[in-house]
Amino acid sequence: MTRPRRRTPIVALVSTLTLLLTAALLPTATTVPAASAAGPITLIAAAPHTEEWGADLSVIDRDDVNVRRTAAGLRLGAARPTGRGAGSPHSAVAEGMLLTTPRTLSRPATRVRAEINASIPAGATVEAQVRGWRAVGWTEWRTATAGAIFDRPVTRVQTRVVLTAPPGGGTATVRGVRLSADAAAAVSAATPGLTYRVYATRIGLVGELTANGRTVQPRDHFVALPSRRGLSPLNTGDYSVRVCTTSGSRCEYAPVWDVGPWNTRDDYWNPSSVRENWKNLPQGRPEAQAAYQSGYNGGRDQFGRTVLNPAGVDLADGTFWDGLQLTTNAWVDVAYLWTGGGPRGVVGDGPLNIRAGASTSYAIRGLAARLAHVPIQCYVTGQSVAGPYRTTTRWNRLATGQYVSHAYISGVYGGSVPVC
Repeated sequence: MTRPRRRTPIVALVSTLTLLLTAALLPTATTVPAASAAGPITLIAAAPHTEEWGADLSVIDRDDVNVRRTAAGLRLGAARPTGRGAGSPHSAVAEGMLLTTPRTLSRPATRVRAEINASIPAGATVEAQVRGWRAVGWTEWRTATAGAIFDRPVTRVQTRVVLTAPPGGGTATVRGVRLSADAAAAVSAATPGLTYRVYATRIGLVGELTANGRTVQPRDHFVALPSRRGLSPLNTGDYSVRVCTTSGSRCEYAPVWDVGPWNTRDDYWNPSSVRENWKNLPQGRPEAQAAYQSGYNGGRDQFGRTVLNPAGVDLADGTFWDGLQLTTNAWVDVAYLWTGGGPRGVVGDGPLNIRAGASTSYAIRGLAARLAHVPIQCYVTGQSVAGPYRTTTRWNRLATGQYVSHAYISGVYGGSVPVC
């Protein structure tokens, strides 16, 4: 079906923002201009054992989207709506994203703050977001201007800088981003292994761009969720989901490579204490579903558009047709795998068949997309398989009780895998 354009503004409008790092010299709190007219944001003074560094904005490579480096600083590459559906009225802004190299911290931290030095004309926006690495994988992305708090200590931090500009408007110039990491009181973690039933629509749009810069391929395998907090960088499956038919007969493990449907700040899988918007909705209820079914928010999405279906996930064509074998939009069960724990295997080549047992003679129960991260419970000895990484008799049992050959798993992290 034809879906509304989703790549819309992701941060509040700002007029000016100039943040200069002097944390090493600040004995008291620092006040900086806010990203709205509501008033200033107050940053807490640096805590003892604070680690500080500057984000490298000079390297533009394949995992960056629509940004360029100038003598004045980082700017949008094209100051007009770009990517999927650029001619659509739903493409209201130009946007770009720079992803930096992760920094290994000298000691674990639970809080990261960002200070931005930028010139931002009216209507344009700049936001610094961070995520942290734990034993079980990356945290979700968090806005870091006022301080991002992680539920568990992290040992590495990655930063991305997101810029937007209205059509015909000026683009921001980012001169620098300074970050600091320290220990702070942690917030409660979300329930591990969250799974919710939501409505799925088909993405289509072959040949156009996803939010992370991928060109959509025919029969592609990925999903879109309506929040950048779970958006994987290009060519990674750092944030992956398991999406299954409601009968459980077919499942696919797939990376999150796009933002949508409808909203861009609706991390509905999170509890209200963490959820970015729509905090009065039940955990697991997408805003679009509430708007469509019960007239929530006047039946409109965050941009004021009338919601025409209750979708909480979009499926690329390969995931829709081949992974789940759907023929029309449908309710599905989605597990947000980064909210769980335990060992994870990275699917190095795919889509990979997932089977009912440890042999190619067993029935196929779905697919695991290339680069998806799959939760591995344990392993068994089965049929020998020659794959791109090894020839092995090892078969990994996934959290659903299905199996994939270890010959196609490029790596395992998050702990050792026991024998079943």
